[in-house]
Amino acid sequence: MDSPSESSVVSEVRQRPGCVETTEDSSAPGTPSVASASDLGSFEGARAGQAEMGIRNLRYEPVRSEGLTTWNFNRKTGACAEITTSDGRYSSVTMLPARDC
Repeated sequence: MDSPSESSVVSEVRQRPGCVETTEDSSAPGTPSVASASDLGSFEGARAGQAEMGIRNLRYEPVRSEGLTTWNFNRKTGACAEITTSDGRYSSVTMLPARDC
């Protein structure tokens, strides 16, 4: 039996239900493709040490902290995120109005 050509294998993969092909480049290494400069919700549940670089790559900076909660602000977009850490993970990520940062 002949083996399928590379193009037919690729074609089959692209046609499988649930598969999505994208050609977009990631904005920065370490940044989840679903996060944006105005919404960090996808970081909820992420390991804090690993997610911190992704948040910084999206141009957020910590502006204040209280216990295990840090408020991060993106000066370019005016977005504010309240991030609470528990057991080394971001247990809660809440987007807030800029005035709350």
